[in-house]
Amino acid sequence: METLTAAITWLSGIVWGVPMLVLLLGVGLYLTFGLNLRTIRNMPLAFWMLWRGRVAEGKGDITPFNALMTALAATIGTGNIAGVAAAIFIGGPGAVFWMWMTALVGMATKFAEAVLAVRYREVDEDGNYVGGPMYYIKNGMGARWAWLGTCFALFAGFAGFGIGNMVQANSVADALEAAFGMPFWATGVLLALLTGLVLVGGIHRIGAVAGKLVPFMAISYIVAGTAVLILHADAIPGAFGLILTHAFSPIAATGGFAGAAVWAAIRFGVARGVFSNEAGLGSAPIAHAAAECKGPVSQGLVAMLGTFIDTLIVCTFTALVILSTGAWTSGETGAELTSLAFETGLPGIGSLITSLALAVFAFTTLVGWSYYSERAWQYLLGVKSIVPFRVIWSLAPIVGATMKLSFIWLLADVLNAMMAIPNLIALAVLSPVVFAAAREFFATRGKSEDNPF
Repeated sequence: METLTAAITWLSGIVWGVPMLVLLLGVGLYLTFGLNLRTIRNMPLAFWMLWRGRVAEGKGDITPFNALMTALAATIGTGNIAGVAAAIFIGGPGAVFWMWMTALVGMATKFAEAVLAVRYREVDEDGNYVGGPMYYIKNGMGARWAWLGTCFALFAGFAGFGIGNMVQANSVADALEAAFGMPFWATGVLLALLTGLVLVGGIHRIGAVAGKLVPFMAISYIVAGTAVLILHADAIPGAFGLILTHAFSPIAATGGFAGAAVWAAIRFGVARGVFSNEAGLGSAPIAHAAAECKGPVSQGLVAMLGTFIDTLIVCTFTALVILSTGAWTSGETGAELTSLAFETGLPGIGSLITSLALAVFAFTTLVGWSYYSERAWQYLLGVKSIVPFRVIWSLAPIVGATMKLSFIWLLADVLNAMMAIPNLIALAVLSPVVFAAAREFFATRGKSEDNPF
């Protein structure tokens, strides 16, 4: 086992090394400028489309709003609490700046993913809309590239059981044990029951649950973060100063913080940013392919907001709370650092808020990723695999809640990178399709009652 762990650790360093970071940022920048910065310029229109997307407008299975909420259910998770803290602990405050930069270019990546997912989606034998990287690789790049889509589906199918299921169950178990003393096995059984109840209803119930739970949990977390920042308002300018200064200059050791070079800020800012918002991994377009939308570009505009909300809003609140309270120099890392920061800002209730947020975030990630993995296995094995998959997925949290998962974390991290490679290749190859669709949409839509922007 030690040999296997060492091998996976070595592979993780390779797949998340400089080439991957360059590929993620490079494709994102290419798409951003290829779209003439529309992913940034058309933010008001995107929010308008999200608001309109509460009602179905076209063919699909769930509303555009619930498609985004399903994607956000999977992305707003431990990365927003533990991932941000880990990035600051290893890369220093400057890592937050590179998370922001990753999100800005990641918006174009998410836009392109959703455009292609809707453009090349299919209807399965049960009458459900299915799509994602495996489909836009097969249908967009041609049959001779179908093997690349199969690779993506394999990586996504296995990665889901790690990062999307057992790791999340473990995070919920830790949070509930810390907050209420709940036994790990009890958390596992509870998660198994709740997950099974949601999965029985398929994408319709997943979308409905996500549409209600995600806005509530995100807003509640932001309100708690705002309360801390109000109480530490005088430290906010200094927090922004640390982020901007040390994005480009190393930071010395202070307190329990060991210091960090600029390269560490870039590497861990980008890596944790991608881990948080999943732009480029190819997971979110699987949910957006099911949207009842007017067309690919309208859903692309809604989809890109996932990266904006996840990283530029939720992760930023976490980072500012950690920096403004001074907790970042404590020597703690991960969820413990975020918990300490909230407890420092809101004594007596801060750590409880963090534990509850972590539990809810992790549960919604577990539910959101169930859909991603289900579609991956359906692509590989057909609709006959859906019921067995749901049974296995619902039982997996019992294992995840009661085990030490350091190896699963490591393996899932590698599989996430392996998912990104075929997806990014497809985005680059099919980028002319995305650019042409965007040009046609913005040229013909114009200002109207449907588009006040």
